[in-house]
Amino acid sequence: MTITQELLSQISNKRNEIHSDAYPMSIGELANLYKDGELDIHPEFQREYRWTLTQKTRLIESILLGIPLPSFFVSQREDGIWDVVDGLQRLSTIFSFMGIYKNEDGELEKPLILNKTDYLPALENLCWDDSFKEDDTHHSLPKDIQITFKREKIDLKILKKESSTDTKYELFHRLNTFGSTLSPQEVRNCLLIMTNKSLYKHIYNLSLDQNYKDTISSITERSFNEKFHLELITRFLILKDKEDLKAKDLEDVHEFLTKEILKIANDESNAVIDEIAIFLKTFKLLNIALGENSFKRFDGEKYLGGFSLSIFEVLTLGLAKNLNDYDESNTEDLEKIRAISQSLYQNPEFTRLSKSGTRASSRLPIFLTLAHDVFQK
Repeated sequence: MTITQELLSQISNKRNEIHSDAYPMSIGELANLYKDGELDIHPEFQREYRWTLTQKTRLIESILLGIPLPSFFVSQREDGIWDVVDGLQRLSTIFSFMGIYKNEDGELEKPLILNKTDYLPALENLCWDDSFKEDDTHHSLPKDIQITFKREKIDLKILKKESSTDTKYELFHRLNTFGSTLSPQEVRNCLLIMTNKSLYKHIYNLSLDQNYKDTISSITERSFNEKFHLELITRFLILKDKEDLKAKDLEDVHEFLTKEILKIANDESNAVIDEIAIFLKTFKLLNIALGENSFKRFDGEKYLGGFSLSIFEVLTLGLAKNLNDYDESNTEDLEKIRAISQSLYQNPEFTRLSKSGTRASSRLPIFLTLAHDVFQK
């Protein structure tokens, strides 16, 4: 088979896995589907989005002005319900303005009250109808404009249930990766919610562990807002069991992390969730031994600077791989952890690979061995 024939065959096979349809639908029709439970917009996703009131208002303004919105993508489940794959924030904003949006507990959220824009200053304190007014400063959308709003059409792309199982996850991944304002971990979190909600909740709950929070307290507020604290847990869960990583596996570390966590998500044994004790003991030992300095650089006299991913990788993975040899009540064990932390930058291999700009494909395969060796007794 020639390269051309092979390519044509691959394209044909993949295209046969995707069955789609498209047609316009009014906002009012979509709202009715949502109220009837036939449209799932995953309210849990709202943790991953950071739209401001201004952004929300501009979306409503665009609809009022008749400005076309980008296509919305949904995937039809086996039970017939449409899963929203792309357009989550836009739909939740629209439904919030209309006063029908429910949170992940199924409770109605407080309706959206708009602010003014350059084009429509009269949007200031505008709500959907009189029942949403909180005080005399609020005013409601006139009935005729409500009707026009509900009749506005949006372009809907539908992945039919005959499509392969992975198609909607791949679609979400691509739509929310190319040019997106979401961080890689935020996209990953949304994929997990769609794939294995219990694993997402497991990772989120691990992030609330006080020992973990204390050890990573040096990450920046921006990193935290972009869910870097959840990415660190994802890295730990994936890499702690890796023995032999190749550079070619890590050409794009974020793609690698996404593929690996989805493999775990699709593992029906839920083995990772059962291994919570490994995570808890690792970070308890680090917190007792090093506290907030756990992942900072030691210059020979004191700890300096902010959070170091390289130090995180070596200390957490090395300790996890030798966990049975360490005890939180053993002073010598705690001293050894401190000694390893303080001597890392005396190791020429670690120093070389921890420099800014070093690719994960160069760093991680060596760090996995290094981490195991420095903690081995």
